[in-house]
Amino acid sequence: MNVAVVGGGLAGLTAAIRLADAGCQVTLLEGRPRLGGLTHSFRRGDLDVDNGQHVFLRCCTSYRALLDRLGTTQLTHLQPRLDVPVVSGSKTARLQRNSWPAPLHLGRSLAGYRVLAPMDRVRAARGALALRAVDRDDPRTDQASFGRWLRDHGQNAATVEALWDLVGVATMNVHADDASLAVAATVFQLGLLTDAAAGDIGWSLVPLQRLHGDAAAAVLANAGAGVRLRARVRTIERDGDEWIVRTDDDRVRADAVVVATDPAQAEALLPNGALPQPNGWSDALGAAPIVNVNVLVDRPVLAEPFVAAVGSDVQWVFDRTKQSGLATGQLLAVSLSAADDLIDVPVAELRIRLLPALTALVPGLRDAAVLDFFVTREPQATFRPAPGTAALRPATRTALPGLVVAGAYTATGWPATMESAVRSGDAAAAALLATPVGAARVVAA
Repeated sequence: MNVAVVGGGLAGLTAAIRLADAGCQVTLLEGRPRLGGLTHSFRRGDLDVDNGQHVFLRCCTSYRALLDRLGTTQLTHLQPRLDVPVVSGSKTARLQRNSWPAPLHLGRSLAGYRVLAPMDRVRAARGALALRAVDRDDPRTDQASFGRWLRDHGQNAATVEALWDLVGVATMNVHADDASLAVAATVFQLGLLTDAAAGDIGWSLVPLQRLHGDAAAAVLANAGAGVRLRARVRTIERDGDEWIVRTDDDRVRADAVVVATDPAQAEALLPNGALPQPNGWSDALGAAPIVNVNVLVDRPVLAEPFVAAVGSDVQWVFDRTKQSGLATGQLLAVSLSAADDLIDVPVAELRIRLLPALTALVPGLRDAAVLDFFVTREPQATFRPAPGTAALRPATRTALPGLVVAGAYTATGWPATMESAVRSGDAAAAALLATPVGAARVVAA
């Protein structure tokens, strides 16, 4: 089977590798000059800088399997046990798990969670037990607001800010009031409330470009797949039993096509009638932004690999010194999700607003010199998982033979995470390999 994969993010890379491993002839077309999509790196002076901070959990089994296939698992670190340092003003706490089975594994940590008052800790524990029982597959669950559900189950503003949004904003890229209960239940049930080890956090020890894009390029080359960069696809058309994928200066004929772009590009490229969603579904699905602030200082000021903040303009701060290749000093990356109010704010204003908040969180900054302060922005970092959006997330298969879609926004059940992207790529490859033409060509090969 001759397959064209449109898009070189994690979804497209996963599909391309799985198909190439199965013996298909794969051509991957990526409009950018590099692979990796929203998980890439760039050079700033002598530094390697990621476009944004990305972490994964132990429960992200598909993503971790991709790392194994890329040969880069050893370039990541996975906590032996969940451990999140949290700071709220003068109060500090740690969200940690013990060796007890879920949900008891978080009980001792929550009991001593000083960021919340004692009665609020009790409320949070009751809310966690109730959320564990939510049926995330019930269509009515997707129609409900997570924030409304929390209030209906005794959660006040303090518990939402210090616990539910602490985790939820970072994983769903929206606040609780704007999130589908189904997506929220998926995050908390799979990540924290079902398997004690599921929420252990992992991160890359090298630039993301090396972890994903560069490694995938080598794997695809070894598998005999073709990769064309700076090849922006303009149209996808059916021609008899084949598909024609046209770029600005070329066309590729294929038996099958994987469309692994962002939602707006996918809707523009897919032929009419390919999906059951109404016209304009990508706009209705929406997009949520992420802003990443990088602060280079002349000395180490943060001893932890990361820290989370409550009641601050800062959300999560990561030490990116080793990954950047910095020899002296420290590079801090501030990840600001659900950043609708910050996406268009000039860098100078962000510095005035965020440096005092960061200094309050990391007191060592008071004695450090800020050598550089720069910002990366992803206006359409993820889809917006609002109540009722499940119907807007397309399934893998389309109504047209040999045409499938992949992307973190598709109907994986997960929010727009690296795990969701990889799952969608796996599903796209599996769908094509299960078709009669796919099976016949693979057997013949």
